[in-house]
Formats: sequence, C-alpha cells, structure tokens
Amino acid sequence: MSYIHRTISDLKSTSPAQSEFYQAVEEVLDSLAPILESNKLYQQQAIIQRLVEPERQIMFRVPWVDDQGNIQVNKGYRIEFNSALGPYKGGLRFHPSVNASIIKFLGFEQIFKNALTGLPIGGGKGGSNFNPKGKSDGEIMRFCQSFMAELYRHIGPTTDVPAGDIGVGAREIGYMFGQYKRLTGRYEGVLTGKSLLWGGSLVRKEATGYGVVYFANNMLSVKQDSLKDKKCLVSGSGNVAIYAMEKLYQLGATPISCSDSTGTIYHEAGIDLLLVKQLKEQSRTGLEAYLVEHKDAQFTPIADYPADGHAVWRFKADAAFPCATQNEVTLADAQALVSNGCHIVSEGANMPSTQEAINTFIEAKISYGPGKAANAGGVATSQLEMAQNSSMQTWSFEEVDEKLQVIMKNIFITAHKTAIEFGQPGNLVLGANIAGFKRVADAMLEQGVV
Repeated sequence: MSYIHRTISDLKSTSPAQSEFYQAVEEVLDSLAPILESNKLYQQQAIIQRLVEPERQIMFRVPWVDDQGNIQVNKGYRIEFNSALGPYKGGLRFHPSVNASIIKFLGFEQIFKNALTGLPIGGGKGGSNFNPKGKSDGEIMRFCQSFMAELYRHIGPTTDVPAGDIGVGAREIGYMFGQYKRLTGRYEGVLTGKSLLWGGSLVRKEATGYGVVYFANNMLSVKQDSLKDKKCLVSGSGNVAIYAMEKLYQLGATPISCSDSTGTIYHEAGIDLLLVKQLKEQSRTGLEAYLVEHKDAQFTPIADYPADGHAVWRFKADAAFPCATQNEVTLADAQALVSNGCHIVSEGANMPSTQEAINTFIEAKISYGPGKAANAGGVATSQLEMAQNSSMQTWSFEEVDEKLQVIMKNIFITAHKTAIEFGQPGNLVLGANIAGFKRVADAMLEQGVV
C-alpha cells in the first residue's frame, strides 16, 4: 500500500462515516504523488498525516427559543484545521445538511484555497444544522446569539476569523457580531462579511461570483479566447450565482440558467438578473415565480430531474458555472456538458463536481477550474476586509475589485505553471493542489512539529 493510500486508510479508521471529508482528502492527496516523490522530506516529517488532522475540532450544542416559546436545540461546529500560514479563516454554514463530515471537508479545502491566494490566512470552517429558511428575524437573532455564546471563546482577529457561507449573510453576521461585542466588550474585525455601516468591505458580497468569472476568463485567455458571446449555464441563485451572472453580463456573456432548492430555470434569451435578485433577495420565494414575467422560460421542478443528475447541466452551452453546493455535477451531468459543447467549467461552489465528473472534464481536455482555485475570490476579499479593519481604512469598490482581479489572475498563473512544471499542462486540479500544498507544507516544516 502506498504512503498516500495508507494515510487515507488510517483516516477512515480514525474518523469513521465522513464520506464528504474522505472525498476531499482523496481528491487532494491523489494529486500530490509527484511532489511527494520529488521531496521525501514531506514524508519524513509526516506532513500529510498532520494536514488531514485538524488542529482543533470544536462541537457544541446551540439551544434557543422559537417564537412559540419552545426550546430548540441544534449542533454547532468550528473546525480549526491549519494555522501554518496565519489565523484560521473560513465561513460559517447554516443548513440542515451540516454535519461533522461536511464541515471537515470544507475546512480541509479551505487550507489549500487560502494558501493559493498568497495571503497570510490559515484554513477553518464552521456552522450548524440550523435552517434559517422560514424563521423569523427574532428566531434567527436568538439562534445566532446562542451560537456565538460558545463560539466567541475560540475566535479573535488574530486567531480565527469566520465569515459567511450558505445560510449566513449580512443579517446573521450582524447578530453574531453584536453578541461577540456584548460578551467581550471589544469592537474588532473578528468576523468578515459585515455590513458596510460598521466595518464591512465593498465587493465582499460580489467577490466569489465575480472571482469565479475572472478565473474563467483567465483560463480562456491562454487559448486566445474570452467569455464574450458565450452562453453560460449557472447553478444556484444565492450570492455566488447572482454575482457570477452579473459579471458574465458585464463581460459580454449570457447566463441562461439558474436553480434553487425547488428546481431549475432555463431562459435561452438570457436570465433576467434583476428579477432573480428580487425573487431571492427580497421576496425570498422559489424560482418558479420567474415564469410569471417570462412565459418563454422553462422551469424544471426537482421532481422531474433526471435520475442520474441535475436538469441545469442538460442544456446546450459554451460554459458552466456550478455555484450551488457539493456534488451537484455527477458523471452523467459531466458527460452531458461535454456532449452539448461545453468547453469550460469554473466552480463557484465548494467541491461541486464528483470525482467521476472531474475525471470526465480532464479526459475531455476542457478548461476546468476547481473550486479551491476558482472560488477563492470570496475568502481573498474577506482577508482584504480584515486588512481594512486592522488599518481602520475603507477602500473604494474599484480598489477592492482591482485587487480581486489581480489575486484571481495570480491564482490561475500559479496553478497553470505548477501543472506544467509537474508534466501535466492544463490540469489545474493537480496544479492548484500541489501549489497550495507546497506553500502550507513548507511553512509547517519551518515551524517544527506542532
């Protein structure tokens, strides 16, 4: 048994029943064989074994009172995975699917994503199986305050700086920040994704969506191409999807799909972005309501999705932007994308493609941007928010957006050059994994056995 597979086998034994976490670890470690062979010091110093074990795992109960006066209890998590490069940095996810495996996979991915930005931030992730949907503002406030009543002990501006994720937007960040300030008596940049009124950064809301499009354009630029006039499939309808579609329009492309938990909208003429923003950010309603104003659009409810995948990936297009959630692109979805002429995939979500789908993209030699590289714009701009908080400055939209574009270009160049260096030009999965690993591993070596 190889060093890598022995490490994975040991991990499955000591951390049972965590399939998403295993998937993330296997995807990274399988890419690292070339660098592990070329530098035996990484094996001698047990870097891999240390990387796959979080430095700290915090699990706690979150009791809160609903509007009917009933006591509810949820699970809370914070996985502080690796601090070799800086304070732990990664979002908080509030969604009923959250469990230890989900949080560990997200935290593990965050190590490499953050390393690729070139910024001084480590990797972490957290959240709860609390579902904000259908809850009143009062219920969300009481939950967030209870969640922070435990989390505040473990975070700080130079220790661990959480951000938002699925189910955690400016409202939730506000309630948690208020409770942190109340408990500690300190007004400091301990959370990112804050309101612009009190320490937030311009472009933070748009950053992941904008970044995934900037990354796609960089992938195309090496082929003397661009996103202009491209038809694009987008999944999701949250911040990442909405601002990916916004940037696609700005660059001359046309997004023709989006989706939510109820189904998929396909609009060949181009998604009405203002309407989607209204439905999801104001009305908070399902996408089927899109048909009221656009009779020429097509809505596919989840009940009618193909048994082997998702409706959003079954339409003809030039490019695909998975911006919803993990494992939303199956093998059959990937095969459909390739068959329908898609020649670029840029991931806005974390680990949205299964390993079989990734293999399909690589074998088809399409431009494929893995999430840890393509969606790093969000965490990069979070760090820019930290920098503004530390210096008590506020940068303009243009300043932050320019920095974001430079960061996304540098991430692409790093992954692209690393893939060439290790004999697999165009394989950005290998390039991103090795480049991120090398930066973290070398820092770990210099800091000793900790």
